[in-house]
Amino acid sequence: MALRVLLVDDEKMILQGLEVLIDWETEGCTIVGTASTGKQALEFLKTNEVDLVFCDIRMPEMTGLELIQKVYEGNLSSASFVILSGYSDFQYARTAMHYHCMEYMLKPVQKSELLEVVRRVCQKKNQDTLEELRQVQLVRTCLAQYLGAVFRGKASGEQTAFLSKHLKLSGQNYFVHITMDRLDVLEEMTDEEISQKKEKIFSNLQFFLGRDIDHCIPDTSEYEKDYEIGFIFSDYMLSGTDGDREKEAGAYGGPVSEKTYFGKKYADQHEFFTALKKAAGRDLDMPVVLLVGKCAKDVTSLAYSYSSACTLRSFKGFQEQKEIYYYEDDIQVNQQNTRVTICKEAADSLVDAVRMNDEKAIKKGVDVLFAEMEKKQMHGRMLSMNIDYMLFQLIHLAVEIDESVEQNMVMQYISDISSENGITRGSRSHLYNFCTAYSDYLLQLRKKSSKGILSDIAKEVQEHYAENLTLKDLGQKYFINSSYLGQIFRNKYGQSFKDYLNSYRIDAAAKMLLETDKRVLDIAEEVGYQDVDYFVRKFIEAWECTPTKYRKKYRNKQ
Repeated sequence: MALRVLLVDDEKMILQGLEVLIDWETEGCTIVGTASTGKQALEFLKTNEVDLVFCDIRMPEMTGLELIQKVYEGNLSSASFVILSGYSDFQYARTAMHYHCMEYMLKPVQKSELLEVVRRVCQKKNQDTLEELRQVQLVRTCLAQYLGAVFRGKASGEQTAFLSKHLKLSGQNYFVHITMDRLDVLEEMTDEEISQKKEKIFSNLQFFLGRDIDHCIPDTSEYEKDYEIGFIFSDYMLSGTDGDREKEAGAYGGPVSEKTYFGKKYADQHEFFTALKKAAGRDLDMPVVLLVGKCAKDVTSLAYSYSSACTLRSFKGFQEQKEIYYYEDDIQVNQQNTRVTICKEAADSLVDAVRMNDEKAIKKGVDVLFAEMEKKQMHGRMLSMNIDYMLFQLIHLAVEIDESVEQNMVMQYISDISSENGITRGSRSHLYNFCTAYSDYLLQLRKKSSKGILSDIAKEVQEHYAENLTLKDLGQKYFINSSYLGQIFRNKYGQSFKDYLNSYRIDAAAKMLLETDKRVLDIAEEVGYQDVDYFVRKFIEAWECTPTKYRKKYRNKQ
């Protein structure tokens, strides 16, 4: 950002001379204004951001020293001051230094002296900016780490105090998952591709939130999925902005505009979340949804808000498709008065049919459950309540088989694929499709241990790495949910399947470079790359040199 300069002198010729004495733009400066009196300069500083002021010492109405005194004592600006004077009076200089004046320059000002001062101020500003950024980054890192401890129920008193100080919580507060909503596509991406999309979302949020970006948690990988960003909403965000926040908008996300929430007041939380969701997904080729947890009154209760937002992930697949899901609307209300509204016998019977992988019994169980709900004239939330009850039982079934299973992700994925061909979520057909798909999933979970599955997949890579291998195709071949396969693969190898496959291909290419005289283009095709430029880029990432240089370097060592 250019250094903003104000020139103040009652002699017009001197002002004009200063403007042309050096190439301000080349030196990284912009002259944002000129003034011929101290009073004019004072009024300008009250309403404009200025980094550096060159000011004459003797002027009508208000001297340069009086101007500096008023700015300093009134804390009106953080600008650095340079006094210009035709008098080498020690008393003037001492007074100027008392008010932290940066330099005392005698007229006529020499070009070399002016350049030296400007460059010194630029250097100081850059150092100050770097230090400020380091402090901001440190605070954000601590916020993310300490919130992770809160969500896991392991936060210390010191950590809680830090969060209470830096998170501006007030009234009603909510943890919100801002998440990309295509699990099947995301599991096929490399970590780099996912990271790029997350960076785009975070950049969009910076522009929208300004200094409240501190309420976002960009890296939740320690305790959550890699493609989500956490956000802590607080009621004060509904009230619009004051002047200070508006000034800070540029520092965090560009100039204030209609795309930010600065200066805008929101009628309620839903209106704010709608604007937040729109901002997060701007120019992103993937849908974004918001999962809003239960209300939290303070830092410690954010753990419950967070866990309830995670619960939403499992059950949103059975709700009407929305852009924003609320725990308190979609889940919590549905868990009340269960003794009266739950068709427990019919729901338990359907769960047993899923457990036994009995397709006929599943169909009958779905029909019986819906018939009983229709008989009791249940609809809307009452119907959802019964499905929610059944889903809790199904989650427990899978956890009994494999404790490491992240069932909320698997259930969302299966729910999505079971509602194809326009089938309404939560309908009889949707529930039947889900139950049969989930029953098959449980069957395969019993038959294959994670270790056995991964051994099969590793062998597939070794034998067919040059082919178009995808998690979806491998999941179909080995009768396992591809989303679950992606999860256990990442847990085992610490990277996505696509990254693992790329690494194996690059290793095979490196071996061929040393053992054959084939062209780089031919080797790229043989190991599975149709785009030679992409192959070269991945090779450089792995070996820090091009394939050609790699061949020359390591052949000479053999």
